[in-house]
Amino acid sequence: MADEKKYDVVIVGGGPGGLCAGLYTARANRKVVCLEMYLPGGQIALTGDVEDYPGFEQISGSELAMKFAEHARKFGLEIEMEQVEEVYCDGDDRVVRCASGNIYRAKAIILSTGGSPVKLGVPGEEEYSGKGVSYCAICDGAFFKDRVIAVIGGGDAAVEEGAFLTKFASRVIIIHRRDQLRAQKIIQQRAFDNDKIEFVWDTVVESINGDDQRVTDLALKNVKTGETSTLEVGAVFPYLGFRPRSDITREAIKKDQGGYILTDQNMETSIKGVYACGDVRAQLVRQITNAVGDGTTAAVAAEKYMEELEDKAAQRA
Repeated sequence: MADEKKYDVVIVGGGPGGLCAGLYTARANRKVVCLEMYLPGGQIALTGDVEDYPGFEQISGSELAMKFAEHARKFGLEIEMEQVEEVYCDGDDRVVRCASGNIYRAKAIILSTGGSPVKLGVPGEEEYSGKGVSYCAICDGAFFKDRVIAVIGGGDAAVEEGAFLTKFASRVIIIHRRDQLRAQKIIQQRAFDNDKIEFVWDTVVESINGDDQRVTDLALKNVKTGETSTLEVGAVFPYLGFRPRSDITREAIKKDQGGYILTDQNMETSIKGVYACGDVRAQLVRQITNAVGDGTTAAVAAEKYMEELEDKAAQRA
């Protein structure tokens, strides 16, 4: 049965940024809930190993996610499994409406909704996720040292991440469905000048294949000739784009051209009392460390905002 609940802060999304924001707001003795539609931890709960988070030389993504959640719960953060459909303003209240019909009212909302990489949508992609299929070169490149790595795409991200992967790979093969790259010319030239990068043009991936443990090869098709082939690889990194989940606010919220939410230095969005942190926010990189820093700032800023509201209410009383 649908219910309406009242909190000081509602956090939408239980990734690293959201859980860190929850920890800080709970430590400030605020009543706070984090709404997550899957498992606490967001994308990192589905990640194989993490070795770039300070203090942990190597830890599984699921274990790190569990530690985040346990730490935040220790200070009183509530975590509820909910699919959020809409965030809107109602006077001084910030309101979250869920698919369950439940309504959450709060003084402040922190959006940690993240997003997701655009998938290839081919057989084997989901099966080998974390076993050779990755969408983050910085996160996972070192796991494929001295292997042949395929990168799919032709934009800035694909070419730049392909160049980064040459630090580890014996060879990087960039596969693009067209006969020329879309990346900036200077980025293209660096790739063309790199002896460890090769290009396969006019080609798409039809399937990702492997054994019980990992990716072993790709089935390819030339879109102009129809010719099919097999490419032996140890890993594949699709870079077809990233979709931030930034479309849940009823009121117009300022975003950049990619759909990422714009914030000020306090993580406040163009909607007063609504903050954003982590991958949904416009920034240079998307890493766990960025998200927890954003979450900290958003939590502290939300606390100051609530204090201002309380002061005004006291003055009116």
